[in-house]
Amino acid sequence: VQVVESGGGLVQAGGSLRLSCAASPIDRRMDNINMMAWYRQIPGNQREMVASITVGGTTNYADAVKGRFTITRDNAKSTIHLQMNSLEPEDTAVYYCTADVTTLLFGGPPDEYTSWGQGTQVTVSS
Repeated sequence: VQVVESGGGLVQAGGSLRLSCAASPIDRRMDNINMMAWYRQIPGNQREMVASITVGGTTNYADAVKGRFTITRDNAKSTIHLQMNSLEPEDTAVYYCTADVTTLLFGGPPDEYTSWGQGTQVTVSS
């Protein structure tokens, strides 16, 4: 499954950005996309989970973004969005989208893995 992010950019503190992510199955009959999520990484730091959403719509947020960020999902299109409001300079990072995938295989157990996008830069100026 290929994962592609879009929507990053430069914004002033207090502003908003909307990130989008599309997961493209190789074979829709065999690839099942499960939980999808956004992570971010500041240079020199570990990647941290920002928000996640299940197929059923259950969401989870990092404490640092609760009340400011909203994750949504369109299962028909295998896409997720991250609406980021009241952005702060501390939100500056490369944001990555992930998709947990289960691929059905003939004659064997399913293959489970997490596919990562290339990342999109978000910069919040003070």
